[in-house]
Amino acid sequence: MRTNVTRSAKPADVTHKWIVVDAEGAVVGRLASFIALRLRGKHRADFTPHVDVGDHVVVINAEKAAFTGKKLTDKIYYHHTGYPGGIKERTAGKVLAGKHPERVMEKAVERMMPKESPLARKQLGKLRVYKGAEHPHEAQKPQVIDFKGKNRKNSRIG
Repeated sequence: MRTNVTRSAKPADVTHKWIVVDAEGAVVGRLASFIALRLRGKHRADFTPHVDVGDHVVVINAEKAAFTGKKLTDKIYYHHTGYPGGIKERTAGKVLAGKHPERVMEKAVERMMPKESPLARKQLGKLRVYKGAEHPHEAQKPQVIDFKGKNRKNSRIG
């Protein structure tokens, strides 16, 4: 008879926490990796690949996120208009300085999630990225996570 049985988390038994992460001075790739891990729920002991056990993540100060090296000028985001010859490109610096700087963080996290699955879309829906220091989720009593304090490489000064 087996005594050690792996338990699968059931959707009804999962409680989703709310966390707030300040992106001011944080390195984009490292922060996106941390957020993707929290959205999927891989930080939990009861992680189950086919069940949404992740947390809701609120990112503030997205326009103040930092890149390492020369990524502000050399990293290029491409999109296509759908017309022949309609490929468009923008550098990371232009996106951060533009109207929607939160898209840099959203795209970085999206590209670290599993591809093309309904579960990944549901998990990505629990990510909320805001331009300033204010967010409308105080009623959920989110826990503030000090991401930059976890490792000295997580933040860029200046």
